[in-house]
Amino acid sequence: MGMKSKIALGAVVGIVVIGAVSANSGDTGRGSGDKGSSAAAEQQSGGTKRDGASDAKPADDKGADDKGADDKGAEKASQAERFKAFVQKNGTASEKEAVSHVTKVQGADEQNDILDTADVYTDFTGGLTGEGTGPAKLIASAFADWKQSENGLVTVYDADGELLGNGKF
Repeated sequence: MGMKSKIALGAVVGIVVIGAVSANSGDTGRGSGDKGSSAAAEQQSGGTKRDGASDAKPADDKGADDKGADDKGAEKASQAERFKAFVQKNGTASEKEAVSHVTKVQGADEQNDILDTADVYTDFTGGLTGEGTGPAKLIASAFADWKQSENGLVTVYDADGELLGNGKF
């Protein structure tokens, strides 16, 4: 592949990415409102949406969100700490053991139901051939119990950033 071909291919990919991002940034036709631009306004107004309804979840939500009676403490906790707390409360013994190896969670709070991705980092080593592939499936399953999305993908990585596994949420 020549240099000109690489540059042309890079330009085409860049244009496609920019087009996809700009097309999704103005998507308000789903009836849920513009989640991205009104998120700061909703946080400042105490969780009340523009139409006056509160975004608080009902008590029988079956743990879809890990916030309980101690909302202020949960807001200050990192995504990994909130995920671990959810699994400690609702997970099986094997899920609790697997999630104890989680060191970092990224992307769990930003959801748009178009293509939600989250990354979970662990202290396992060895990549796909290491000891973390089995627990990675449990971690992905526990993550799906914690967060729900119409089109979400959670990816679990080892300590070196190598892929261990993934799953839908």
